Amino acid sequence: MYTKKIYFSGGDFHELQEVFRHVPGVISVCTGYINGEGEGDFAAIASGQVRAYMGVEVSYNPKKVDISKLMDLLFAVVNPYVPDGQGKARGEMYRAGVFYASAEDEPQVQLHMNFIANRGKAPTAGNAGLIVNDPNSNPKLARKLYALAEPIKSFQAAEAEHQDYLIRHPETETYIDFVKLRSYVKF
Repeated sequence: MYTKKIYFSGGDFHELQEVFRHVPGVISVCTGYINGEGEGDFAAIASGQVRAYMGVEVSYNPKKVDISKLMDLLFAVVNPYVPDGQGKARGEMYRAGVFYASAEDEPQVQLHMNFIANRGKAPTAGNAGLIVNDPNSNPKLARKLYALAEPIKSFQAAEAEHQDYLIRHPETETYIDFVKLRSYVKF
């Protein structure tokens, strides 16, 4: 079977693993450290001693699911306009990002990121139907895209206790409402 890999970051990597685990066409999802500047463990990366992004490696069958669907799912649960993570997971290591392994994936990733970057807020309309404070015409009011899109340089799998964490600890409070997500997302 032909498989490809893509890497995603943004918020808690335990939650990201659970998001992608049930997607038809996804073969496996592994938590780990993306584009690290040296080897590190969870404590070293969480404390900032080693710079890396916490994320997941998604192995998938491109004949069953494509990068666009995977990125749509990522940005349904991760806010690309926030510079430092999601929910309680805050810091540069939790920044949203897409890291591609193949040069053939770059155009599709960049196109998707360009769409997200240029997606403006809807202007506010007053009672008289007048547009008030159109954020698309004022750069100070426009959203800034903080999500990264770059080639993968390195991926280090996280320690065993961080793999399949939410399966082993279902009582864990999560930022993502998985019941609602599964009711909305149909593949």
